[in-house]
Amino acid sequence: MTSETSETSVAYGRTEAAPGRRLRWNKVAEVTAYFWIIKVLCTTVGETAADLLNEKLGMGLTGVSLLMSALLAVVLVVQFRTKAYKAGVYWLAVALISVVGTLISDNLTDNLGVPLETSTAVFAVALAVVFFVWYRRERTLSIHSIDTLSREAYYWLAVLFTFALGTAAGDLVAERMALGYWVSAVLFGLAIAAVAVAHFALGLNAVLSFWIAYILTRPLGASIGDYLSQPTGDGGLGFGTVVTSVLFLAVILGLVVYLAVTRRDVADAERLTPQGD
Repeated sequence: MTSETSETSVAYGRTEAAPGRRLRWNKVAEVTAYFWIIKVLCTTVGETAADLLNEKLGMGLTGVSLLMSALLAVVLVVQFRTKAYKAGVYWLAVALISVVGTLISDNLTDNLGVPLETSTAVFAVALAVVFFVWYRRERTLSIHSIDTLSREAYYWLAVLFTFALGTAAGDLVAERMALGYWVSAVLFGLAIAAVAVAHFALGLNAVLSFWIAYILTRPLGASIGDYLSQPTGDGGLGFGTVVTSVLFLAVILGLVVYLAVTRRDVADAERLTPQGD
């Protein structure tokens, strides 16, 4: 899905756009191999970091959820205030929203006793509603056209629900269906491969392909994270949440620094033009 159809958002008026007015630059990373690698890594960190914070801080799911939501809100404010895609800010927001999405799902399951079948269905409906309203208002769901305040708001809301949905669906498959973590990872990996084949070989719509794959990467990353971090007696490799989280965060940091320097995940027209905050 690296070739999602672009609705060009370059040179759409002034750099400083009022709400509802198009910005000059797109606010989301180009869909490249780097995008998918970092996305999966962020989903893995979202799973292990949520478990780590809940276990080590002793604040309980609710306290950790409030703390991480506050941090996410701060980063999103910075993200919304930027005039163009910035790798560091963007991927920090993705990593934090991954953690928050996981915590929302975990709160429903562990604190409120909501069955995974129910939470999966609720998040699926919520995501469908966001997509419906987004398309009705903007006439596009392409991430190559995130160039207004409203489109960016719809985008991040959709991303939040994809993480929450992916967490619930991943737990449902791995735990309720007793398939185990590595089998679940393989299953979701094959599902993503099927979407790629449908897109590149059979002509499945690029935007639809992207969002299906985006949703599926969440349970894929969660299954990988659980498989690496959970005790061997529970079907994992027993590396623990600390080692797994630190390892994946280090790889994410390295890739984001590389992209910030090389701008390999920025559209060609934008890459050639100096940008400032």
